[in-house]
Amino acid sequence: MIPMTLGEIAEAVGGDLLEADPAAVVTGSVEHDSRKIGPGGLFIAIAGYRSDGHDYAEKVVAAGAAAVLGTKVVPGVPMIVVHDHLEAIGRLARAVVDRLPGLTVVSVTGSQGKTSTKDLIAQLCARLGPTVANEGNLNNELGHPYTVLRVDEKTRFLVAESSARAIGDIAYLSRIAPPRVAAVLNVGLAHMGTFGSLENIAVAKGELIEALPAEGLAVLNADDARVAAMAPRTKARVRTVGLSEGADLRAVGVSMDEHGRASFTLTGAEGAVPVTLGLHGAHMIGNALSAAAIALELGMPFADLPEALGALRIASERRMDVFTRADGVTVIDDSYNANPESMAAAIRALGQIGEGRRRVAVLGYMAELAGSERESHERIGNLAAEAGVSLLISVEEIAAPITDAAAARGVDAVNVPDQPAAVERLTGALRPGDVVLVKGSRYRTWVVADALRDDEASRAEVV
Repeated sequence: MIPMTLGEIAEAVGGDLLEADPAAVVTGSVEHDSRKIGPGGLFIAIAGYRSDGHDYAEKVVAAGAAAVLGTKVVPGVPMIVVHDHLEAIGRLARAVVDRLPGLTVVSVTGSQGKTSTKDLIAQLCARLGPTVANEGNLNNELGHPYTVLRVDEKTRFLVAESSARAIGDIAYLSRIAPPRVAAVLNVGLAHMGTFGSLENIAVAKGELIEALPAEGLAVLNADDARVAAMAPRTKARVRTVGLSEGADLRAVGVSMDEHGRASFTLTGAEGAVPVTLGLHGAHMIGNALSAAAIALELGMPFADLPEALGALRIASERRMDVFTRADGVTVIDDSYNANPESMAAAIRALGQIGEGRRRVAVLGYMAELAGSERESHERIGNLAAEAGVSLLISVEEIAAPITDAAAARGVDAVNVPDQPAAVERLTGALRPGDVVLVKGSRYRTWVVADALRDDEASRAEVV
């Protein structure tokens, strides 16, 4: 964070400064994990279900923290006391952004792929100047401002993904760090249980481009009708991307190699150049196009895109992490999370990467689908059959419709109660040359993916 006095911070967050010198300067990072706080830092004390950060107030100050921001007074500790820690950290983040006129905020949202696309955008921005991006999917009312508070006077680009569980969430995040460039990737069934309809999801996602200034840029997916229809909702210029013929930045002549990596001709108003991605899965084409449109807006020459896009890699864990074991089994670890659209994309990637090889899938259930739950799981089972999956394992009873649908189409499909049972079912069943996809809602199938990893000494080179 940029250096600020405790007095300035208290004023920014509307808090009361107690037992602290208003002139003392916060020179370290802002943290809500007491293990990460360092000299000169500011500790955010959160009273949670399992632990209360205020219990660590004395410890962090002894470790060198300048002060503690919390909702309860801890005697003898320099504090900024507020009514709501989330509101306070958001206000502090906005104060930091307002003090950095040279900072360009880039935001991305979508029902699927936003974390991967954020990683791609950040890699391209880093070629243009110092860049800060949220780690993993720190994209909510705590993770978003926490990321903002990592910027300093040298930061040129802040790349942040925005998530939503209700209408208004993205608008709130956009007030914390107003974007100048933003991309909406897609509108899908993720969080249908909380939104109730695709129309409501589209309303929520479109809040991001409504936050753009007239001099900004909205990057919209031309291949998603609900996203393309958002164009009138923004004052900013609009650039569409996709495979569709009318897209402003388009991938033409797409071909896939044996590892599921795409090659295409990138065409736009600037010209046409050949591109070969190092990313796995056809769904990465759209993500790369959104990143390319943003890079162009921020100053990257069009001629530099082939090399820059070809060098892109996935940075966040358990998202299309493809590796080949020493025994010749290729594993696609996409186990971080799942919704109908991302599950379908991963299965298509399995079909591409597994061309001419035996395909195996271990799939967990997809959460928050409300009334579409059974139908969505059955659709995935049918898609797995169409993709040529030979052995399909669904994990937990709620995912059984996946294997029921696949078994009805002749696939060797079995439902197991938990992850250890899935590992046991795989043991002895895999053959050299097999390709295995592991995917499910958060924390549901990662145990299986890790069980399939070799020791680092015996692990083959990542494909």
